[in-house]
Amino acid sequence: MMPSNLSAMKNATNGRRGAALLVALLLASGGAGALLTGCGHDHGQETPAAEAQLYTCGMHPQVIQNKPGNCPICGMKLTPVRTQGGGESQLITIEPVTEQDMNIHTATVTRGPLRRVVRTVGVVDYNEGGLAEVTTKSKGWVEKVYVDATGQQVHRGEPLFEIYSPELYSAQREYLLALEGTNAPGGPALKASARTKLKFFDISDEQIAELERTREPRKTLRTVAPQDGFVIEKLVVEGQMVDSGLKLYRLADLGLVWVQAQIYEQDLPFIKLGQEATVTLPYLPDREFRGRVTYVYPNVDEKTRTARVRMEFHNPGYFLKPGMFATVQVLSELAPSVLLVPDMAILRSGERYTVFVALEGGKFEPHTVTLGPQAENDTYEVLSGLAEGDRIVTSGQFLLDSESQLREAIQKMSGPKAAATSAGHEDHAAMPAAAVAASATAQTNVVRYICPMPEHVAIEYDHPGKCPLCGMTLVPVSSAALARMQPGGKLLYYTCPMPEHSDVHESKPGKCPKCSMTLIPVMEQPKPEETGKEADAMVMPAKLYTCPMASDAEVVSDKPGKCPKCEMDLVPTGTVAHGKIAEANWRKQHPAGGPSAPEHQH
Repeated sequence: MMPSNLSAMKNATNGRRGAALLVALLLASGGAGALLTGCGHDHGQETPAAEAQLYTCGMHPQVIQNKPGNCPICGMKLTPVRTQGGGESQLITIEPVTEQDMNIHTATVTRGPLRRVVRTVGVVDYNEGGLAEVTTKSKGWVEKVYVDATGQQVHRGEPLFEIYSPELYSAQREYLLALEGTNAPGGPALKASARTKLKFFDISDEQIAELERTREPRKTLRTVAPQDGFVIEKLVVEGQMVDSGLKLYRLADLGLVWVQAQIYEQDLPFIKLGQEATVTLPYLPDREFRGRVTYVYPNVDEKTRTARVRMEFHNPGYFLKPGMFATVQVLSELAPSVLLVPDMAILRSGERYTVFVALEGGKFEPHTVTLGPQAENDTYEVLSGLAEGDRIVTSGQFLLDSESQLREAIQKMSGPKAAATSAGHEDHAAMPAAAVAASATAQTNVVRYICPMPEHVAIEYDHPGKCPLCGMTLVPVSSAALARMQPGGKLLYYTCPMPEHSDVHESKPGKCPKCSMTLIPVMEQPKPEETGKEADAMVMPAKLYTCPMASDAEVVSDKPGKCPKCEMDLVPTGTVAHGKIAEANWRKQHPAGGPSAPEHQH
């Protein structure tokens, strides 16, 4: 039976966490015996871990002893703490009534698409391709204005204003003379030239046809709208004298608008061209507009650390008005099917993530999990630690975590050596030999991932996957292998990332003939940039030694020994801050790069 005080633990979670930490600290400092005898009892020799029975107080879990009795703090009767051995040391057993009191709820680990929703705020903007300016190509006077208000909607070919211009009047007279001489030699060419001149002045075909019909030049000619749209700028009034090239109107077609959104740097990998985006407006909460991501700007704002993303939306009814704020959502699907776990089931402790798995018989087991990207609906991808169908705790896991930490501290206190030995044998028995070797390698080498293309080895990744530049599968490499690659240098050969297969030298990319792993490029080591003939002839030793005292940086040798000044042992130059100064002193003392004696020559 579990201790009856677990319901009291619900109100003492923080105390239990502190107790577990206190137990661990006392163990580390040799105070386990003091903790066990904290109630004034003489326990004599330690009982073996398999037979130990400990007692604790429900209100003060820091009180632990190996005999029944009362709590010295509150007087409550101590209750037994069940100890478990071997492979069950992490299991926690909860009675059904206590489980209900602890408000424990569970859910099932399922598979589903890994989708990431990026939410941000955008601003509706004009479509730059739908902007047009109306100017004049001749000097004149505006005698009549048809469109006299900003915001007015116009259609292509509608008149905007009428202008009198001596140049336009002369162009009309020239065209009429050309019409009269059509049958004369060269007449058709003159007519075509005069007509083209009118077209270049933006005179419409309708006005030219009217001129041909009336055979009378007009004093004023109409300027028409070049496209459909709304007047967003009006800079003309009746009677105004205008010069050629002066902007009089600016029109905007709002049938297609842009939405400019600000995306944080960490969310940029989830934004792709062509993705569907949706926006909602504060004044129309019942409507959602769908569009597409059309451009990601190449710069990041230095103050907000955001990048601008452009989206295009069709605008029937002109509900999307430039200048409006809009709520933007972009849905990105990273993978079609992954293991997903709700955020509420995850316990975070530094860089460690724990999820409790519910087993049969009211037992619960903590699992350390590795998480991937965050997905929609407050879920995370699970890379390792759980399996599909596992029943996990989503509520009440904080009390389980407190119990687990106390159980771990008690196990260490009652038999740390036996527990460690048992756990060690159990772990290695459950792991294949290859997995154990890989685990040992991972502890000594930081694994990074690179693209096998020589042009892309300058980019390192901390996760497997595909190269975003060329789509090739990323290759895991150790820190030692990574040091042999010099981005931008001359390609020497391709080799296997496994250290035991470093003798494989291939001229082309491919697979290792021994283990079939993807080969990685080895680049030529960069040469030190030295100037002068003496520098060119210099050959630096593989390792130099200097005095660990910065004041004695002129003491430098290519062999270990003693410093002639302070008698301290010489150390490699790469291990001290003044190592570069010592190496520079070596170059001054040995311009030809020859060997030196162990002692420094003064």
